[in-house]
Amino acid sequence: MGTRPPSAGADGHGPGQGPGQEPVSELVQRASQQLTELVRGELKLAQAEMKEKGKRYGKGGGMFGGAGLVGFLMLQALVATAIAALAVPLPVWAAALIVTAVLGVLAAVLALIGKKQVSRAAPPTPQRTIENVKADVAEIKGSAHR
Repeated sequence: MGTRPPSAGADGHGPGQGPGQEPVSELVQRASQQLTELVRGELKLAQAEMKEKGKRYGKGGGMFGGAGLVGFLMLQALVATAIAALAVPLPVWAAALIVTAVLGVLAAVLALIGKKQVSRAAPPTPQRTIENVKADVAEIKGSAHR
């Protein structure tokens, strides 16, 4: 009669355990392993999903780049068309000069508008956030001294 632990019941299981029941430590260990496997599986799935999305973003970016290039070529063709249209009543050199001047004025206007927008954004630091943080630090220091 000596092989059964003193806390074991008549069936050889621990207190509160019937046949087919496992100790809590084994259940916790198994649950931990299953949770680890689940997390690893989810991470692999997320990695595969992000890889697929990355490929799609790459292809989409390439298509946008191609569209930009074709659009630029289209604008060049439009400029040539404008020169050809003006060349009907004027000499070709005058038509080209007029189109060049119009494009130069347009570029200058866009540059001035861009410069004004950039100067409004300066300095490139989040001023309001810095002010709020300074106020928060001052408030915390004031509360600490009370």
